[in-house]
Amino acid sequence: MKQKRTSKTAEFAMLISLCVLALAGTACTPNGAGSTTEAPQMKMTTEIPPGIATPEEANTRVGSFALRDGIPDKESIEDVYDYLDFHNGVQAYLSGIQIASMSAMRRGILEFGPANYTALIFEELMDSKALFLTANTTSVYMMLWLEMKKGEPMVIETPPDVLGIIDDHWFKYVADFGRLGPDKNEGGKFLILPPGYDGPVPDGYHVAQSNTYGNWVIWRGFQVDGSTQPAVETTKERVRVYPLSQKGNPPKMNFINVSGESFNTIHRMDFEIFNEIDEVVQLEPSVGQNPEILGTLAAIGIKKGPDFTPDARMKRILSEAADVGAAAVRTIIAKPRNQDFYIYPGKSTVWTNPFEATKGNHEFLVDGALQLDARAGFHFYATGITPAMTFKIIGKGSKYAIAYTDAGGSFLDGSKTYKVHVPPNPPAKDFWSFTLYDNQTRSMLQTDERFPGIDNNKPGMIQNDDGSWDIYFGPEAPKGQENNWVQTVPGKGWNLLWRVYGPLDPWFDTTWRPGDPELVK
Repeated sequence: MKQKRTSKTAEFAMLISLCVLALAGTACTPNGAGSTTEAPQMKMTTEIPPGIATPEEANTRVGSFALRDGIPDKESIEDVYDYLDFHNGVQAYLSGIQIASMSAMRRGILEFGPANYTALIFEELMDSKALFLTANTTSVYMMLWLEMKKGEPMVIETPPDVLGIIDDHWFKYVADFGRLGPDKNEGGKFLILPPGYDGPVPDGYHVAQSNTYGNWVIWRGFQVDGSTQPAVETTKERVRVYPLSQKGNPPKMNFINVSGESFNTIHRMDFEIFNEIDEVVQLEPSVGQNPEILGTLAAIGIKKGPDFTPDARMKRILSEAADVGAAAVRTIIAKPRNQDFYIYPGKSTVWTNPFEATKGNHEFLVDGALQLDARAGFHFYATGITPAMTFKIIGKGSKYAIAYTDAGGSFLDGSKTYKVHVPPNPPAKDFWSFTLYDNQTRSMLQTDERFPGIDNNKPGMIQNDDGSWDIYFGPEAPKGQENNWVQTVPGKGWNLLWRVYGPLDPWFDTTWRPGDPELVK
């Protein structure tokens, strides 16, 4: 016998009848949520302590949620998952920005040739045409991309008298070489082991284990009497990269002069940053990466194996998350609220460095806790991870101080002129410098000058009678200060890095400090 379909009128009548039962404490919620009335006292009923039950309605900064007897209604379920996807997207951005940065670095280097055998050299120094995070205008930058295969260690023959770093594809430290490396600045042979390698390790090498197949190798040479050529020639003579199995017949290196070339090594700041992160996740084993970061990435669809193909809804949410992430990292580095970022607390509210908040830990760990803002801020602004960046090493390496604001707390404006006073006896064994950067790209500020910086080796600089200097920054040089001036761009913001090479005790004990940028009226 064919069953009759229940009419809409009958359905509504049944619902009304059921709702009458609510007087007896029975549920009446057509969308399936819990009871809207107070439950009766039962034999086993006890008083529930405060804070365990959730209110029937929660009004929050991200919206209102209806939670009938602790159960969300249909609209609240959708809103909660929208928020969770957005939250995970922002967290993936902040926790994964270093992964995207290394993805962009790899892509920029490989534009010039294949991995391992292509070395980029800035033979006439790096200038502002290169989009490269906070590079300086004085060192001779050289770099290559190392790509290993499973079970095959790679040999890197390094030059002397450089500051060299190897970082893996997750942007984690692998090794130093040169002035702060185990080769003791003499150059040497480094054997880099691929992930999971358990084969023989021959003698005669400085051995380092990498957790990724891809690795960034960068080294900085130094000018000799104003010339870059000694550093360039030494690199061309000494640098070789080859599989251990080819040590008897190493392949030929291709050295490319990229000074004056326009190319990009900077990660995206929009939705596409998630595709950059996904690229690394697909290329590398998960070992060596924080499981919680991998879990956050997985929550938005970035997992090893499957394609990252968010639907229209998810792409909209992640695009908004990227906008928030971009605003967050720019705020963290430009105006830190964490007072531990400040190098001279109580003396200056200008000069900062994210590593100040890590108390000397290059992994951003303090008492077992990751300093999340410091990690995100650093990797947004700079490149290269090594313990040497945080160690107190007298007379070796380099140290940095960042300024986004003037002495009054206003952000630096390219339309205005500023003065920074450098007191006598800067704590630099080698030299000191200022370099200007574009607030958007964090690369060298592009002006009419090829090199937007100044250092104390510049011929013709005016030094005050007491041994101090006054350095000017503005769209035009103050009269008589042309040799102590760095050009800015009217209508464009900028930030400043102070560097000391071969830092001495007064840098570390902060008894010496540069003046804050002062507005010249």
